[in-house]
Amino acid sequence: MATAPNPSTIVFALQGPIASKDIRVMCERVGSLLDSAGTDHVICDVGAVARPDGATVEALARMQLTARRLGGRLQLRGACGELRDLLTMSGLTDVLPCVQLPLEASGKAEQGEQAGGVEEEGDPADPVA
Repeated sequence: MATAPNPSTIVFALQGPIASKDIRVMCERVGSLLDSAGTDHVICDVGAVARPDGATVEALARMQLTARRLGGRLQLRGACGELRDLLTMSGLTDVLPCVQLPLEASGKAEQGEQAGGVEEEGDPADPVA
């Protein structure tokens, strides 16, 4: 079961496409976030990265290297299937782990019921109640 980020966790979002020329600035940003926040955990939301490619993978790997050199770690959130495939083909799934954070529910679900904010679609084959 995934847990919500620690309050000292930094979460930032990337949008893309990501160009090779941007990698140095992105690594500097990760370093500055780790230095200024006094944390060792960065979550990079990559859900808005358009058309991930080799430059995207290189940027993420270099940002992880920057974080590790500073005693931290970087995890990815919102990675699309295409990015996950690229990470797998590159052999970087262990180096760049993806996290899934739970949806916030408004109340506790009772036994046999779904948590608030989650709706179950009906099956057309089910009889109408």
